[in-house]
Amino acid sequence: MLLQRDISLPFFALTPKPHLKNHVFCAKKAIPFPGRPLKNDFVSCNLKMVNGARFHGSVKDATGLEDDDLVVETCITRTLPPALTLEHGLQSIKQAVEELKFNPPCASSGVLRFQVAVPPSAKALNWFCSQPESSAVFPMFFLSKETISPTCKSLYLNKVRGVFGIGAAISFTSSICIPGGLSSTKRFLSNDSVLMSTYGFLDINFNTDLSSVKHKAGSFYFFIPLIELDEHEDISILAATLVWSDSCLCTFEQAIHSYESALYQATSHFWPTTERCHSERVRTAIRKLNVVEDNTVQMAYTNGILLGRRDFEAHTMELRDARFFKQFCFKFSPTIGVACNMLDHASEMAYTIQDRANINAVWASLIVEECFRLGLTYFCVAPGSRSSPLALAASAHPFVTCISCFDERSLAFHAIGYARGSQKAAVIITTSGTAVSNLFPAVVEASEDFVPLLVLSADRPPELQDCGANQSINQVNHFGSFVRFFFSLPPPTDQIPARMVLTTLDSAVHWATSSPIGPVHINCPFREPLDDCPQNWKSSCLEGLDTWRSNTEPFTKYIIVQHSYLCNTATRGQMEEVLEKIRRVNKGILVVGAISAEDEVWAVLLMAKYLQWPVVADILSGIRLRELLSSSPEVEESILFVDYLDHALLSDSVRDLVQFDVIVQIGSRITSNRISQMLEKCFPCSYILVDNHPHRHDPSHFVTHRIQSSAIEFANILMKAQIPNRSRKWHYYLQALNMMVGQEISFHLSVEHSLSEPYIAHVISEALSAESALFIGNSMVIRDADMYGCNWTSDNHSVADMMLKTELPCTGILVAGNRGASGIDGLLSTAIGFAVGCNKRVLCVVGDISFLHDTNGLAILKQRMLRKPMTILVINNRGGAIFSLLPVADITDPRVLNQYFYTSHNISIHGLCEAHGVKHLEVKTKMELHEALISSQKGDTDCVIEVESSIDSNATFHSYIRKFACRAAEHALGVISKLSPPESMSQGCHCKIQSISYSVYRIQLCAPPTSSALYHDRSIFYRDGFILSLTLEDGSIGYGEVAPLEISQENLLDVEEQLRFLFHVMKGVTINYFLPMLKSSFSSWIWKTLGIPVCSLFPSVRCGLEMAILNAIAMSHGSSLLNILYPLRERTEEKSENLASIRICALIDSSGTPEEVARIAVDLVEEGFTAIKIKVARRADPVEDAAVIQEVRKKVGCHIDLRVDANRNWTYEQAIKFGFLVKDYNLQYIEEPVQHESDIIRYCEESGLPVALDETIDNCPENPLNLLVKYNHHQIVALVIKPTVIGGFEKAAMIAQWAHIQGKMAIISAAFESGLALSVYILFSCYLDLQNADTCKLMNNSPASSVAHGLGTYRWLEEDITTDPLGIGRNPSTGFIEASVADATHLLHKFQMNHNFIHRTFTGEKVLGYHLDLDSNDFSFSVNVQEIGQRNNGSTILFLHGFLGTNEEWAPIMHAISGSARCISVDLPGHGATKIKNCGDDKAALRSLLSIEIIADLLLKLIEHVTPDKVTLVGYSMGARIALYMALKFSDKIEGAVILSGSPGLEDAVARKIRRAKDDSKARSIVTHGLQLFLNTWYSGGLWKSLRSHPYFNHIVVRRSVHDDLQGLARVLSGLSPGRQPSLWEDLKHCKVPLMLVVGENDEKFKRVALKMWHEIGHDRDDAVSKLHQMVVVPSCGHAVHLENPLPIIRLVRQFVTSLRSVKLQEKGNVRDLLIYNQ
Repeated sequence: MLLQRDISLPFFALTPKPHLKNHVFCAKKAIPFPGRPLKNDFVSCNLKMVNGARFHGSVKDATGLEDDDLVVETCITRTLPPALTLEHGLQSIKQAVEELKFNPPCASSGVLRFQVAVPPSAKALNWFCSQPESSAVFPMFFLSKETISPTCKSLYLNKVRGVFGIGAAISFTSSICIPGGLSSTKRFLSNDSVLMSTYGFLDINFNTDLSSVKHKAGSFYFFIPLIELDEHEDISILAATLVWSDSCLCTFEQAIHSYESALYQATSHFWPTTERCHSERVRTAIRKLNVVEDNTVQMAYTNGILLGRRDFEAHTMELRDARFFKQFCFKFSPTIGVACNMLDHASEMAYTIQDRANINAVWASLIVEECFRLGLTYFCVAPGSRSSPLALAASAHPFVTCISCFDERSLAFHAIGYARGSQKAAVIITTSGTAVSNLFPAVVEASEDFVPLLVLSADRPPELQDCGANQSINQVNHFGSFVRFFFSLPPPTDQIPARMVLTTLDSAVHWATSSPIGPVHINCPFREPLDDCPQNWKSSCLEGLDTWRSNTEPFTKYIIVQHSYLCNTATRGQMEEVLEKIRRVNKGILVVGAISAEDEVWAVLLMAKYLQWPVVADILSGIRLRELLSSSPEVEESILFVDYLDHALLSDSVRDLVQFDVIVQIGSRITSNRISQMLEKCFPCSYILVDNHPHRHDPSHFVTHRIQSSAIEFANILMKAQIPNRSRKWHYYLQALNMMVGQEISFHLSVEHSLSEPYIAHVISEALSAESALFIGNSMVIRDADMYGCNWTSDNHSVADMMLKTELPCTGILVAGNRGASGIDGLLSTAIGFAVGCNKRVLCVVGDISFLHDTNGLAILKQRMLRKPMTILVINNRGGAIFSLLPVADITDPRVLNQYFYTSHNISIHGLCEAHGVKHLEVKTKMELHEALISSQKGDTDCVIEVESSIDSNATFHSYIRKFACRAAEHALGVISKLSPPESMSQGCHCKIQSISYSVYRIQLCAPPTSSALYHDRSIFYRDGFILSLTLEDGSIGYGEVAPLEISQENLLDVEEQLRFLFHVMKGVTINYFLPMLKSSFSSWIWKTLGIPVCSLFPSVRCGLEMAILNAIAMSHGSSLLNILYPLRERTEEKSENLASIRICALIDSSGTPEEVARIAVDLVEEGFTAIKIKVARRADPVEDAAVIQEVRKKVGCHIDLRVDANRNWTYEQAIKFGFLVKDYNLQYIEEPVQHESDIIRYCEESGLPVALDETIDNCPENPLNLLVKYNHHQIVALVIKPTVIGGFEKAAMIAQWAHIQGKMAIISAAFESGLALSVYILFSCYLDLQNADTCKLMNNSPASSVAHGLGTYRWLEEDITTDPLGIGRNPSTGFIEASVADATHLLHKFQMNHNFIHRTFTGEKVLGYHLDLDSNDFSFSVNVQEIGQRNNGSTILFLHGFLGTNEEWAPIMHAISGSARCISVDLPGHGATKIKNCGDDKAALRSLLSIEIIADLLLKLIEHVTPDKVTLVGYSMGARIALYMALKFSDKIEGAVILSGSPGLEDAVARKIRRAKDDSKARSIVTHGLQLFLNTWYSGGLWKSLRSHPYFNHIVVRRSVHDDLQGLARVLSGLSPGRQPSLWEDLKHCKVPLMLVVGENDEKFKRVALKMWHEIGHDRDDAVSKLHQMVVVPSCGHAVHLENPLPIIRLVRQFVTSLRSVKLQEKGNVRDLLIYNQ
């Protein structure tokens, strides 16, 4: 039975095996534990039939059990580092177990699992088939994961993923046979590892004692193997499981012995890595199996994800939602076995040659059979008469798969695709004549790209050659040097020994599969009869074939002896030379070319992590479009992928900078010409090329070391060498360069509204998954994919994500393409063959000309033989687009280009698909493409997606991207050169924050802010905010202003709490000097370095933080803010002079009469303003506003830019009315004219007026481009950007760039901030204007006119926080009001705060730490307490952590709230520095548990000690249960409780009983295996999926491993188990204390619990307490809500405490205190 997230089946007590009855083992003493003692029970320890411990029964059996009779064993899982090969993985597990033997666990029982990630290619079937017939270890099985009509043919056809298992660590059986006198204790297995699997059968009764298997309804047999290889699509998992129990006469020593027996057999019989004859080996193994084929039996397989939520029902044994498979082979014992779809046509295995009708049929049958024995099972048969004997023989063979096509060219390319996918040769059968010639293009491709291929060409006999016979040409050496082997057989005759045919095949296949791999050709002349007409032949020609006919092996076995380089002195010396070059590297780079095997992709990833060199990956490498895992920042940075180096090299400066002294290239071919040229420019250098063929792939002739080796072999040698880690400064440069160019490319792909070809290449990864493979066409398609391809993440609960997150940042994907000769012929057919061979869902991307070149491939596609559905994406630009990007397009007449280069066409791809019965989708927009890709990947049919494109627009867009990428590269280099620290600095491109503080200011304004009407009843107006001061370790200080605007959803108290939080978490953190690039660098830094979801920071806080950091970096480098944002400015003095100042737009609040407002406007114009913005929509009727505008325009004239701002205050009708009245008054724009965003475009079209966006973009998401794309209307002419409202400069820069690309104005607007922020805005505005000038130039647009920015709020400043005056005034040279860049820079450099306006400065708050000695029941505790905050503010909050936490985890939240309340946190007993001191009878205390009642009593005494008043409790998880218990039981002491991810306990008595047993087991495992192993298992559960994705996850786990008192920790886990605490569900109905229930958005389990609690507490009752109840779902987090997203928790807790305090003051009638408190 399976319990919730556990496998939970009780052990079945067995009589010990006879051979063990007198066996003496050294038993260990069970650990003393306060839980229930284990009773004696017996488990099977048969070392021959390695069946481990057996289970039976169901959960319902637990109802009649006492706690003493119910025991749970917790499986502890240790995940080892990923292994290079399966052999390395076995060695890793073996070494771990050896270490365990030297330090054995102290427990008398336990379940321990070791698991390691190994390469993903299919090996389970091979391993199973390698096991000897006389196996000594059972059970043993292979389970195929194929679900679509699996047959025995599929075992030979392609890569079959499955599971191999041997031995049974634990078995689950339904037999009930408890010998008299033995214990009836029920024992369960608790499995927190979601990767552990069980295998077995329903309705099968297996008796290991009697070695019998019977069908019996309701019975079952399931088990967990001792050794197991589970193959997933992205990785494979190798695991070993140990189970022992001294009381069952199955000791730890016996468990080790059992494991070693299984391991010895499994490793002693291992499939050789050089083994080629896959089908022969499988066939031989299956023939030797003593199994019964029964296609009615299904084998069940459940992984941890399914196990976690399901159970076995009683007796009926319904395994809910398990996966059942119909292809497996299972050996219960030496004499008992069952198979399904493994032994079809077993009777036909003995091949009968004598029955053949004629000698042609004999030879043809021998050829086909020998091909099968050599592992060649896929035959591509072209129709023809002369090849009839071969076609008939192939179609008759039971284990050969045949496919046909009328086009030999398509068929041959299809064979290449199959060979690429399966790593096995396909066989091509053709008739004579030009049919053979049609194979030539495919043979050339196979030869050039080392693809194995066997061509069997039928031919006329010699007497019909050179005599004019029909369909007869000279086929001897037809393919010349493009084949590795050619042989022309004689016409079949019984005068020649038939074994000559076999040896010829064996030799040919040996040549095809030996390095250099490639095509081979056997010419097969046939005389008539060509059919099966009987004709006498002499069987004497079969002499010498008796042995061959009696087995299933090839006639001639070619044996390759692999010589290790360690055994070869010369090779070892040469490799040492290579390794020494690598050791001495200064700047090294790892270039990854085309890789065809999944295991080699895996090896390259491990090699890249080990080397820690920059990696440039080609599109065909498998890691260019890699799957990103939710790894920690440290793991992500362990491999630096430079994906956008190709576009970065467009910059001359980059080409001059990039220079490597050692280049290691894996795989020969590189798609990018620019990267090839860059590598050539590095010469002279050490260039090490690794590939497994001997050919010279060195067109530039500068390879210095050519290593013929697989990537796996090379990685094995390299990773054993000691390679020193060099300075990472060069890495930071490349990282910055790559990030800047990549973000620029991504930006332009998103901004372009049309569906461009680079965009298609960018998003094809959306259609990929771990089950997918990619086939890329040639010409422009592969180049676009290489330049613009994007990494991807999976929404599924990826196995790789769980196994590798602490080791690798990504996994690869299988990618293929025909790059041998790089032709466009046969691509569709190749992709279809590739889908058959690799057994994955294939996405094929080709151009229209390539598609049309191989339309006959649609006939093969339609056959859909033994493969998964595939998607074919056709980019149709009506011709050959690549020529438009070549120099020939610039100098050639368009008519000639269209006819002779583009080969323009009007062919209907839809019509072609319809004619072949293939599903066709046509897409024209980005959204349609996304939907088509997703739907096609989920569908069960093949699908052709046609994307319309244009050659001219494609060429133009490519040109734009190149220009902007080049500018981004130049910008990145400018930042690098400007901000690079000296070489002597060890910290590279980072600097630590030494200290941080903030000051609260209040400055007087001379008028009310125009943004609000709140101040209109006052005579004095103020602006409040904060000045953030950030000091770097070099002493540089940067200042930022945090000024929340009252119209946004921020207030000073909320903002200050976030600043207090930042004050605590930012001390000592590092900032990257490349943050000024503003390309998502701040967003990444906030998330990865601070661990804060970016969306949780208030916009004003983020703006001030960015401002302070940018200013600090500028000060650190003695530069200006403008020059670090735009370092290219220093190189363009002309621009510098022209943009020494920026224009300012004046602001008018139009509260007077039209004449009064016009008079103000005239004064402003005379003062020097060239632009004026007037606030409208403040009056009752738009007609009045229109009169103001009319009067102002009349007075100021037409040369002044006039803007109006309605602030969304008008209805649509009012806005239209206003627009009609002012349409002839030349408004520059009207800002936010309507209330609803949905009416903006409608207003633009109906009114015809230019419109600007402001509030619409204020609440835009982190990536605003998805929002902005809706407003790409020509009448929207400007975007008004308030950095403090939208959230900083990074987002502002992105919005401004979008506006510039669309030809719109980007206007920076202030929000009545002080001179500090205004100075920064001046420089930022100048930066944007410089960027806009560059954009216009790159897009060949006329230069942009000068923009007046919305900084006229400086006129409102009666007082200022700065001591220096703001540099805004009339420019003597222009006569206009402008802001001086130089003055703004000077103010920031010499910034001094005017302390007259500083109310207070926060530089930190002392944390009070102390211990309280308290007694509770039979325990005495020394409780570690931390306290912060004033004691006299009336509110006290007590924070309670969860299991494994400490009071330190509340520190950031307490620091934030301490300004509003007194905050106290404690280490709960067993945790942190709190000590448990037993009093009274120590032995009794040792056995007693720390119940929730004891902890609650302890905390009540602590509360009485620290305050006489009530307290508010904030508890998380276990702490939340304690807080809820205390709130419900002690309402006289508790004012309120915030319950984070908490529960009232379990209602069901059986569930509580089982939960008690489970937690007791986990508690024992803490002491037995240590905290580290326990933590690894604990955090592998599904509850922590979201936390595992948090950048602080590793840090959190490390903090949880510091507990010293393991016994105390175990007591708490056991004593505070939800199974022991009383259920509080009934108490909830009578709750007298306000509760706030808080859960994470991604925590589905506790969301359901919270919702149920919400209904139970009666939140809708009409009483004071019920009105205070709240339930909140916090976004962007899971179970550990306070760790994953702490900022919303701060606000929620403070608001909750405020509401409690308000009620309390209201009850006392203290209105004055209430007003003060709320303020």
